[in-house]
Amino acid sequence: MNIVFMGTPDFALPTLQQLHESDHHVLAVITQPDRPKGRNRKPAPPPVKQLAMEHGFPVLQPETITPDLIKLLGDLAPDFIIVVAFGQILKKDLLALPRHFCINLHSSLLPKYRGAAPINWAIINGDKETGVTTMKMDTGLDTGDTLLTWKTPIRDKDDAQSLHDTLAQKGARLVLETLRRLEEENLQPVPQDSNLSSYAPKLKKEDGLIDWSKSAAEIHNRIRGLEPWPGAYTFSKSKRLRICKTEIAPSGSGDQAGKVARTSDHGIEVGTGDGRILVTQLQPEGKKRMAAKSFLAGHKINPGDEWVSSKISTLS
Repeated sequence: MNIVFMGTPDFALPTLQQLHESDHHVLAVITQPDRPKGRNRKPAPPPVKQLAMEHGFPVLQPETITPDLIKLLGDLAPDFIIVVAFGQILKKDLLALPRHFCINLHSSLLPKYRGAAPINWAIINGDKETGVTTMKMDTGLDTGDTLLTWKTPIRDKDDAQSLHDTLAQKGARLVLETLRRLEEENLQPVPQDSNLSSYAPKLKKEDGLIDWSKSAAEIHNRIRGLEPWPGAYTFSKSKRLRICKTEIAPSGSGDQAGKVARTSDHGIEVGTGDGRILVTQLQPEGKKRMAAKSFLAGHKINPGDEWVSSKISTLS
């Protein structure tokens, strides 16, 4: 089949790679423009652009989808447009362009978690299962008829990065399987039940602020769901402290939300609204992330010290 591919971040790379290795013909790759990155803020190409250039695919980087781009893509006459985390909403004229339709790979079990951050919110909300879905795109936000799904358990050791990597790889295979089934005329799109839908909004840095009055399970899930970005954080002695990895620990008598209960070579135990969190990896302000044991070697942390949600403590 003749394919136009649209994608931008790392999540889209396995799908583009598998299309390259398949019998399908990638006519062009559409991705976001180069953006400033790093301390020097120099323009850097998106991951999809780099991979596309390695394989010699024509690359287009529009700020917006213009009539000229629509005409250019129309002249290519693609059978399908494959969209994986492109970063722009596609309008009706582009959706109507391919000979068949546009296929989107979404990192949730639709209609659950429509929107920008489905992987993160599935973990934050304590879900035990997630997956990927291919769908026939329409003008709504992830509302098109579904094609195929693949499910996987969310393990307690998963964070957003590990789950992202799993779903990116499995999603690539699902896209190829979807194309195979469509080519064989052996796949019927299924309308979504919007009554079962939920929304996964884009994350903000403020979402990472830990509320120690929540339960240990809720805090643990939020930390996992926000790793590696935007990251979960608290304040200790007026210094911002990023919390990278945690476990749920047995609670003890006298635990108080946000107060250090004990320290050991294994980590720092902190009371919550219900239960206790063991912090095993963290990142002090202005430093690299480190194991809790290394942190304790250079920072004096005592039982009773409070970790709070602002630089100025409001606790007595």
